[in-house]
Amino acid sequence: MVDAFLGTWKLVDSQNFDEYMKCLGVGFATRQVAVMTKPTTIIEKNGDTITIKTQSTFKSTEISFELGVEFDETTADDRKVKSIVTLDGGKLVHVQKWDGKETTLVRELKDGKLILTLTFGSVVSIRTYERGA
Repeated sequence: MVDAFLGTWKLVDSQNFDEYMKCLGVGFATRQVAVMTKPTTIIEKNGDTITIKTQSTFKSTEISFELGVEFDETTADDRKVKSIVTLDGGKLVHVQKWDGKETTLVRELKDGKLILTLTFGSVVSIRTYERGA
């Protein structure tokens, strides 16, 4: 099922991302740049290892993991978190935990688009990606 997510995805729409970052404690200047950035996400798989690369002019990140196995992650805004990614009902569910806090990043496919739903407390941001070349 993960295979459907594989490929290159380009951000085409972003809703409420500034508010989400603000709740995470991301500074104003960083948020301003991040909101303007249209990152490309590349999802690859090698055996049981999945790699998600996010590339932009602002900052690029890369994580590699196996489904259901906790790993250490440093986020684009430099949070040091414990992460776990699972496949749940056709959705890739990525949970980040740090300092007693938790945020969820859910990737799902709808109408050929990759929908990333970011949730922190009551704040929800939805970012839509289309398959790139």
